[in-house]
Amino acid sequence: MPHELTEADLLDDPLALLRRWYAEAQAAGPRADAMTLATATPDGRPSARIVLLKGIEDDGVAFFTNYESRKGRELAANPHAALVLLWPAVDRQVRLAGAVQRLSAQASDAYFATRPRGSQLGAWASRQSEPLRDRAQLDERLAEAEARYAGGPVPRPPRWGGLRLVPREIEFWQGRPDRLHDRFAYVRAADGGWTRTRLSP
Repeated sequence: MPHELTEADLLDDPLALLRRWYAEAQAAGPRADAMTLATATPDGRPSARIVLLKGIEDDGVAFFTNYESRKGRELAANPHAALVLLWPAVDRQVRLAGAVQRLSAQASDAYFATRPRGSQLGAWASRQSEPLRDRAQLDERLAEAEARYAGGPVPRPPRWGGLRLVPREIEFWQGRPDRLHDRFAYVRAADGGWTRTRLSP
């Protein structure tokens, strides 16, 4: 298990460092893709939930959701968010904050096509975050989707797709004994590069 994070371990591009840490977390234990997504309403009321990391791109971090869910509605009204990845197996966490933008329809279609058929049908059946009369109502909607697309491919629902958080800040946290952890914060500079600072634990 790693025990320190020094300046020599850092990279100029924090997203490249995130890719490295993510690969190490995947090798160390399950559910390395789980991350907390925090959103807020325009008047500052926050909410948070777990979503799955689906890509670390050159300009941000991708995940997928129902655009009409609570998080989807909050991001449409206030397109700024924060993410936290926690990897206990390697005693690390990464925090990101920045603007959120939709992925292209083509990118969302391409990812949706890779999902298991049950998950594809589930995306049609679930109107995420809306109240349900009971479980039977959800089962009925699933049966309707199964009948509608029986024997053929399942298209992506228009309300479902990808989002990208484009970070303006990324913090890398390495656990150390006695809570004297190593923390480095990257902040996007005006020229598009990054500045970095060691933070007190």
